[in-house]
Amino acid sequence: MQGSPASSTRVNIRPASGKLGILTPGLGAVATTFIAGVESVRRGLSQPIGSLTQMATVRLGKRTENRSPLIKDFVPLAKLSDIVFGAWDPIPDDAYTAAKNAGVLEDKDLEPLKDFLSGIVPMPAVFESRYVTRLTNTTNVKSGKTKRDLAEQLRQDIRDFKAKNGCDRVVAVWCASTETFIKPGPQHATIEQFERAMEANDDAIAPSMLYAWACIMEDVPYCNGAPNLAVDTPALIELANQRGVPISGKDFKTGQTWMKTVIAPGIKARMLGLAGWYSTNILGNRDGEVLDDPASFKTKEEPKLSVLHTILQPEQYPALYKDFSHVVRINYYPPRGDNKEGWDNIDIFGWMGYPMQIKVNFLCRDSILAAPMVLDLALLSDFAHRAGMKGIQEWLSFYYKSPMAAAGLQPEHDLFIQQTKLKNTLRHLMGEEQITHLGLEYYAS
Repeated sequence: MQGSPASSTRVNIRPASGKLGILTPGLGAVATTFIAGVESVRRGLSQPIGSLTQMATVRLGKRTENRSPLIKDFVPLAKLSDIVFGAWDPIPDDAYTAAKNAGVLEDKDLEPLKDFLSGIVPMPAVFESRYVTRLTNTTNVKSGKTKRDLAEQLRQDIRDFKAKNGCDRVVAVWCASTETFIKPGPQHATIEQFERAMEANDDAIAPSMLYAWACIMEDVPYCNGAPNLAVDTPALIELANQRGVPISGKDFKTGQTWMKTVIAPGIKARMLGLAGWYSTNILGNRDGEVLDDPASFKTKEEPKLSVLHTILQPEQYPALYKDFSHVVRINYYPPRGDNKEGWDNIDIFGWMGYPMQIKVNFLCRDSILAAPMVLDLALLSDFAHRAGMKGIQEWLSFYYKSPMAAAGLQPEHDLFIQQTKLKNTLRHLMGEEQITHLGLEYYAS
């Protein structure tokens, strides 16, 4: 079964028994905020705000039935108490030290968790500075003769982590930095070409691709939280389908792009025109430092630019959206830390062509927005695996700036359509009718 199924027969789903290991390539701001947040919730110190799996409801049946359970009560997801954390990172700091350095969480929230976070020490990472040029202090790095050797070491890490922690299942969510821009090439076309390229130390095979390959080979669902070319290649998509492993990506939809997927559908729904959309960001965390490198920024720029075009469909509505200007800027500003600020100037036009403007100033906390996404993607990908789903999970597009889609299909970017698809997939898998909002029960004779 690939992606989101279509019939209403309940699918056979393996129970979420035993421990679930969540591995994050990267133990920086996002990963440590995620881990600390889950542990805080487990200790009853906070609520899982921002997590659909923990706080959202799903309507079942007709509105008159008043059935709207929490998703976590409706779907057999792994319990937070059953999660075990692990990570790889080229910087050797434990999760507590990394969280302190990231500066996302205040001491009042970190100190009660110090004992737990200090025990999470990252495994040596597969890392090459040519793919992430701005990182320093990268002393916790694997060595090997070939990239294939390094990928095999990652596979062994997964097996060792699973055995050491008594995990029944493992999921991986990429939380590391954005790599330099890589175009798909023949090295990514087939499994055989990909593996030959690994053995030849081909520059087209970046570290994130090695993590993706290793996870799929170990039957570990893989979620790509960065815009890197990684699991979204023909070779690894084919491998995931062959091995029956769910994959999804790419790039967490957190701040400015999330707002675009909210506002742009509203403009289109009203059939208002768009002359231009100017976006600029300032941020000062590790992500901002990495993106200060033009090669890494190019990787980030592409998914940010693609969102509006896909939502607005200028080919279908040329009078409204043909040749609109779209500019995206990211500026590294160290004093801001993880508290990213996004400014948007939106030039729209309406009846008889009269111009109007929308201004958005979003002062967000990047890792605070991303952390619950890591949790949801891990739990839902594990659920999909137990339900026999494999390959690209389009129904998880809700979480990504640049969602993966089957060959020949345009990804869906409208946040509200994505949410409907996510909930309808859960309804289907649990044997419930999908919701169309037609309300036909009120017109039946």
